[in-house]
Amino acid sequence: MPARITALCLMGPTASGKTDLAAKLARRFPVEVISVDSTLVYRGMDIGTAKPTPEFLKRVPHRLVDIRDPEDSYSAGEFVEDARAAMQEIHAAGRIPLLVGGTMMYFRALTQGIAGLPKADAALRAEIDAEADRAGWPALHAQLARVDPDAAERIAPNDRQRIQRAIEVYRQSGRPISAWQADDTAANDTVRYVRMGLMIEPRARLHERIEKRLDIIINNGLEGEVKVLYKRPCLSRDAASMRAVGYRQFWAYVAGESSFDEARYRSLVATRQLAKRQITWLRSEPELTFFDPLEDDAIDAMSAFLIPFFNA
Repeated sequence: MPARITALCLMGPTASGKTDLAAKLARRFPVEVISVDSTLVYRGMDIGTAKPTPEFLKRVPHRLVDIRDPEDSYSAGEFVEDARAAMQEIHAAGRIPLLVGGTMMYFRALTQGIAGLPKADAALRAEIDAEADRAGWPALHAQLARVDPDAAERIAPNDRQRIQRAIEVYRQSGRPISAWQADDTAANDTVRYVRMGLMIEPRARLHERIEKRLDIIINNGLEGEVKVLYKRPCLSRDAASMRAVGYRQFWAYVAGESSFDEARYRSLVATRQLAKRQITWLRSEPELTFFDPLEDDAIDAMSAFLIPFFNA
């Protein structure tokens, strides 16, 4: 990007109210939203992702929503390219990009750079998945710890996607993914990122919101949505899109491998685990100012924090 610009980042765990706050900020400031969410990119995945409605998106347009089919992959590298292009367009139009979401890996790749990692290898991933089916992902995590202790320390023992990718990179290149990432110099220093994080305490309040939102999603028709996706001839449970929380658990239900109640319970547990990982990422983010979205004056506090950046 030739011109130095300011971009706002609104990060938070699932069910923390990011979308609502983004809409309020858009009414107060000349911002345009860029979605930082690895599930909202997929068309036809509206209910389980709690995607904003078409009416909402008309009022508050979001970039990088509905840009891929569920059969397609979408990497952090592709997100960085798309987000940088969107930021430049928004800046050229005299507005400020507002990056909103909970996919912390995307935020990290955009703001701190992304390594030139080897491309994904479908055959190798299938091999790793087969090993995990036999031994379990914690066993694969232990294997990762032997070859890349730095990466294993950052990755939870049940974080299937990141364990798979780290082992895949090591087997492809013979080099730990942490070493690739340490060499990265791709962070774009022509953008000033203003980071805001949402944190709800105590954690029980967030868990209550997570369960309430899950039940809304289920009542809105998650089962039916997954049934439609299940029938797509080129879509399988191994697709990146179907690894998303809720979809993975209800795919098993639709396939007759679990009961409805088991699918709901496993979705709830997985969502809480996701929120825990998101919060861990948030706490490691540099120069992050936290806000409690449940406070009555949250939007006023955020606005007061942002005003100096608009006047700079």
